[in-house]
Amino acid sequence: MIRSICLCFTALLCCLVSSAASAGAPPNIVLIFIDDMGWKDIGCYGNDFVDTPRIDQLASEGMRFTDFYAAGAVCSPTRCALQSGQNQARIGITDFISGHWRPFERVITPRPTMALPLDTVTVAESLKSAGYSSGYIGKWHLGTGVQFQPDGQGYDFSAVIGGPHLPGTYRVQRRPDLKPKPAQYRTDFEADLSIDFIRSNKDKPFFLLLSPFAVHIPLGAMSEKVEKYRKKANELNREFPHPVYAAMIEHCDDMVGRIVDAVEAEGLTDNTMIIFTSDNGGLYRRYDYREQADDNVSSLAPLKGEKGSLHEGGVRVPLIVKYPPLVKGGTVCSEPTITYDFYPTFVDLAGGSLPKNQTIDGLSLKPLLSEPGAKLNRDALHWHYPHYHHDRPASSIRERDWKLIEYLDGTGDVELYQITQDIGESKNLASEKKGRVADLRSKLKAWRGDVIARMPIPNPNYDPKRADQWWSTRSGKPIDSDRRKRFPPTEKDRR
Repeated sequence: MIRSICLCFTALLCCLVSSAASAGAPPNIVLIFIDDMGWKDIGCYGNDFVDTPRIDQLASEGMRFTDFYAAGAVCSPTRCALQSGQNQARIGITDFISGHWRPFERVITPRPTMALPLDTVTVAESLKSAGYSSGYIGKWHLGTGVQFQPDGQGYDFSAVIGGPHLPGTYRVQRRPDLKPKPAQYRTDFEADLSIDFIRSNKDKPFFLLLSPFAVHIPLGAMSEKVEKYRKKANELNREFPHPVYAAMIEHCDDMVGRIVDAVEAEGLTDNTMIIFTSDNGGLYRRYDYREQADDNVSSLAPLKGEKGSLHEGGVRVPLIVKYPPLVKGGTVCSEPTITYDFYPTFVDLAGGSLPKNQTIDGLSLKPLLSEPGAKLNRDALHWHYPHYHHDRPASSIRERDWKLIEYLDGTGDVELYQITQDIGESKNLASEKKGRVADLRSKLKAWRGDVIARMPIPNPNYDPKRADQWWSTRSGKPIDSDRRKRFPPTEKDRR
């Protein structure tokens, strides 16, 4: 009898918790923001080589977005868009901080703003106004000064980590009290910090932004996983992804699993939104590739381009959202969406208010979470990357079925793709559809004027013979890529 009463009480309690969540109780928000992960790097997006069971499970229990885009082709711009809710061109963080420099190319490219301005109302600050505690763990890359760190931008807990992946190569900046365990891989340490934050804030709404350095180069993973994928690559005669990179993806999968398990262990699953995405597209090879020092990383096929390019390989990334009160498991959404949509989505679900004196370019994704076939009231998405990297300076626009890339290097080159029919951007239709090109170029130009986008200017020192030289913005000297040495791929290679 007593056992039956207890079971009934437990069932009633579960129903009440679920009912409260469904009724709009402010959800906890955990955003896992992977660095440089490509659109097809995980199993649920088509990768048949790397084991990603926990990320795939997240997709099976939530919603997978097919046409989600990073706001930028490299890290800092997308991070700026996430924090501000704006297209980063408004602020001027259009390249990674501190950016690339090619002083003898056709055009002089604009220097990026070197920190997220302190008068920008961040997503953490808006959520704080709604009663949230917030934590930031991992890579920041939005300013190096003390005043520009997450704890100066609205985050209650901040653990900015610098350094690459292998044990002994990274540390928490300005926090000597936070140290990894001996021989601990970076994503494991980042998971530890995240779990501690979740446990410490479980009794009130919280926002956690976990931003690991993985899967960014230099490639480095623990030897046990690397050997697993080296063996698998040999057995299958596979070149891509690189076995060390494959191991790094699995490290991320382990991290995701630990976060999900921690949320479950604290009884927070029914009122926690977990988001998994990337800050830009994947990488085929380093921008100044040298055979003696670098490995080819992965194939972005069927997408064209890679990180540092406005082709799909540079900006189309995975997005998975799990939130039981709104999202039906195993659903798929093909509506074009972008990084700066997170800000209004989170504030909407938190019952908060958007800043009154700050343009918010994003739209709340809440309608899509409950109905994946819905459409957002938005005409187009825009990108502005006026820098040399894996491609030339360019802007681009996607207006539903159509995508146009306009190069800003003085060549006048333009590309037009019917992106819904040609995801690989294999057929440039610019010469066939000149009216469409003229229309989209006009709209793109008007958008650049609206956001006051900084543009390249003709370079009086243009020298075709030296145009491919990379120079350091820090030292003001040429980068000697030929002297670079290969990074140790595993902890055993560091000994």
